[in-house]
Amino acid sequence: MKFAVGTLRLGIADYSVLDALALAFTGDKSNRRILEIAYNVSSDLGALAKLLATKGLESVKLLQITLYKPVRPMLAERVSSAEEALDRMNNSAASAEYKLDGERLQIHKGKDNVQLFSRRLEKITDHYPDVAEAINSIRNVKGMILEAEVIAVNADTGEFLPFQELMHRRRKYGVREAVEDYPVVINIFDVLYFNGIDRTGLTYQKRRKLIEKILDSSNNEYMKLVPQIIVKNTEQVEKFMADAIEKGCEGLMIKQLSSTYRAGAREFAWIKLKREYRSDLADTLDLVIVGALYGRGRRVGKYGALLLAVYDPKADLFKSTCKVGTGFTDQHLQDLYSNLEKHIITHRHARVDTGMEMDVWFEPKAVIEVAASEITLSPSHTAASEITLSPSHTAAKNSIRENFGLALRFPKFTGKIRYDKNPEDSTNVEELVSMYRSQRRSPKGES
Repeated sequence: MKFAVGTLRLGIADYSVLDALALAFTGDKSNRRILEIAYNVSSDLGALAKLLATKGLESVKLLQITLYKPVRPMLAERVSSAEEALDRMNNSAASAEYKLDGERLQIHKGKDNVQLFSRRLEKITDHYPDVAEAINSIRNVKGMILEAEVIAVNADTGEFLPFQELMHRRRKYGVREAVEDYPVVINIFDVLYFNGIDRTGLTYQKRRKLIEKILDSSNNEYMKLVPQIIVKNTEQVEKFMADAIEKGCEGLMIKQLSSTYRAGAREFAWIKLKREYRSDLADTLDLVIVGALYGRGRRVGKYGALLLAVYDPKADLFKSTCKVGTGFTDQHLQDLYSNLEKHIITHRHARVDTGMEMDVWFEPKAVIEVAASEITLSPSHTAASEITLSPSHTAAKNSIRENFGLALRFPKFTGKIRYDKNPEDSTNVEELVSMYRSQRRSPKGES
């Protein structure tokens, strides 16, 4: 029965099978390399073996990338520091992309049919009907294969959410409800095939420019290029890393600008640079509400996210450290909307220091309790760099590193509105710095 359903497990690796096929049908184990290339673009050992057995090695050489047959993905090597990453790039300019905490998708699109495959090459189109619909909005395409990272987002703020939120999509029933409850953004990072032509032989730079042209034909706000910059030194890598971590990413992908796409390969043309630590904060923080963004969807008419600040007693300023949009019930939102109405002002308060732009500003009066996964560095626009960064938080700026503040990663409202606390009694800058330093260990160069 296991033979019939294809679930037999003998502990034999794919490459051992390729070795056996090369010996059995060509008499030369070195032909394994030819079979490996064909396997990487077809991902079907059975079909490959049949073709080799019936039509010979020359027919195998003719196998090409085909729409709706998943390609084995190119993989990255790991390094531990920005210095090592750039050294692997021969200390020349390289691409740095956000390494997103989502699910890697291989997207196949014909004229009207979209199919999605996981990193393991399983068909998962049913889990992401909204992704298929968004990809179908790309017009004038005869056929294409894209690679993307799909990531859960806060519908009101657009901020990235942890991978665990995305896994609510992996269900057999209630898929439409999951689409509504757990919206996603499609971050496209590569193109393998376009309009009938294999594009894997193009350089990384040319493939990215092709993606830009492809996306020009779609105005879908939930489909975009993965954020990327060109880096030339470790300072730029570390600054962009801090920006990525603050946004909820795992780290960075560093890629050679001249690299081609090698299906199934794992090599240093692509490098993943991740922080090796993560720790939930042992304590909560009491933070002051200083601004808000309007909500969307079911939060229309309420606030979708609140800008929160810590108090700096030396400067007598409230300095922003996060935006929070999770943990609120409908009743919480209604209560906060009513309570904050009397504190609305037409401009940012003179005692509020932040790099953020808000839809609404408040007097710094209301205090709420927040939990978070950790405290991270928040890079500042004012730093000497060619990099354009997102608006930054200013809490504890320069306390840990020059031109960096501190921000909360994955903040969540605990449900407690601290009516008992004056804003000046909220968590202060020194406490925030102490909490940052008490995390299990700091990454290289940050303490």
